[in-house]
Amino acid sequence: MVKLSRSSKTGTRQVTFAVPADSLGAAVSVVGSFNGWTPGVHLLKRRSNGTASVAVTVPVGELVRFRYLGAGGRWFDDESVQVDAEGGLVQA
Repeated sequence: MVKLSRSSKTGTRQVTFAVPADSLGAAVSVVGSFNGWTPGVHLLKRRSNGTASVAVTVPVGELVRFRYLGAGGRWFDDESVQVDAEGGLVQA
């Protein structure tokens, strides 16, 4: 699941990436256009509401491409958003 915050006065907004915590086996990070596709920069943290999530700040209107990377190099997509051959796609 991807959640967008309201845009701020600085022209940015937070994009929160979340997955059900019970679907995680080990550490999962979200990688994408906002972090140079670098694994481990944005690790999802388990929350008390049963999800694991992380938020990133991006410019309003930016097209964000992303995928999740799990243990053992397992890539997976967020099916709640538009997905193509390069992963998920969200308009911030």
